Amino acid sequence: MSKELIRLQNLCMEFDGERILDDINLYFNDHEFLTLLGPSGCGKSTTLRIIGGFLTPTSGKVLFDGKEINDVPPYQRQVNTVFQRYALFPHLDVYDNIAFGLKVAKLPKDEIDRRVTEMLEIVSLKGYENRNVNSLSGGQQQRVAIARALVNQPKVLLLDEPLAALDLRLRKDMQNELKRIQQAMGITFIYVTHDQEEALSMSDTVVVMDKGRIQQIGRPEDIYNEPKNAFVADFIGESNILDGVMLEDYRVKFFGRVFECVDKGFAPGEAVDVVIRPEDIDIVPPPQGHLIGVVTSVTFKGLNYDIIVDFRGFKWLIQTTDFHGVGTTIGIRLNPEDIHIMHKSEYSGLFGDYSSYSAEYDELTEDAEDEEE
Repeated sequence: MSKELIRLQNLCMEFDGERILDDINLYFNDHEFLTLLGPSGCGKSTTLRIIGGFLTPTSGKVLFDGKEINDVPPYQRQVNTVFQRYALFPHLDVYDNIAFGLKVAKLPKDEIDRRVTEMLEIVSLKGYENRNVNSLSGGQQQRVAIARALVNQPKVLLLDEPLAALDLRLRKDMQNELKRIQQAMGITFIYVTHDQEEALSMSDTVVVMDKGRIQQIGRPEDIYNEPKNAFVADFIGESNILDGVMLEDYRVKFFGRVFECVDKGFAPGEAVDVVIRPEDIDIVPPPQGHLIGVVTSVTFKGLNYDIIVDFRGFKWLIQTTDFHGVGTTIGIRLNPEDIHIMHKSEYSGLFGDYSSYSAEYDELTEDAEDEEE
């Protein structure tokens, strides 16, 4: 059974009268990799800084092992932070960068040596002890920063968008590396990112945030497959989000047709948001389709095509490995498990219609024509 390590109770944060965090209630377990995920300005970095002790909340409590730590300064918390800017000491080599905190704490030399050697092994930098940090790649510098934070044996490591400065290939490698380090150390990682794929691939638990509030907490699979509202559905991957009516358990009506689904517990006749992921849609000859539409745009993405299809004026995104040209009429079939039902929310009607794809293309064409005139 996982043990609770940190709890945030009714946490609010205001800057200049603007509410940045709005009544956050959240707990973190020991040995957990938890990610705070959301767009810029949603409050995720503020939450991290409050846990680290760099900010004091306007109201609410931060509990660590059951004790309130609101007034405990950062250096007295069993928490260390790795920021996007690594802040390594340029005049020190790799060994001395990692050993810095231990030397400040005046640990015996052999203890420092043992811990630094162990950390170099864990972050795969054995043999780099005497290197100048400026001669390292971005990924290697990142690992030195992580080693320096972990060598003090914190119970929690906070990571604020630590991979944002790296290129795509290196980020993917470092995602795997971070997960491996977390498991090797057996400590809690609290990670902040706006990158959905990063959150889904690394985390045990994902907390989706927007406008200073928690929208959903769950395992990556649950958040992707069962989003709580239109914001989560749109932010975690691509989604077609339609208006529907729940007729009864397992039966939903949209686009004038009744579909079988796997959801229940909604009021009969309740207006709902219907989510259909682009990769879950089967394209069939029009006579066999539940719905029939016309392809309005095709984008080649390497593994598949992203096609925009107009169904009665509402544009869907469909991902398919087969090419269907612009102007082609296609049918689609939907299986019950591919239809996800959500309660209406403040986000209803804001996402999920891909008309903007076509509108953007039209605007670009119009702009080009205007310039020619």
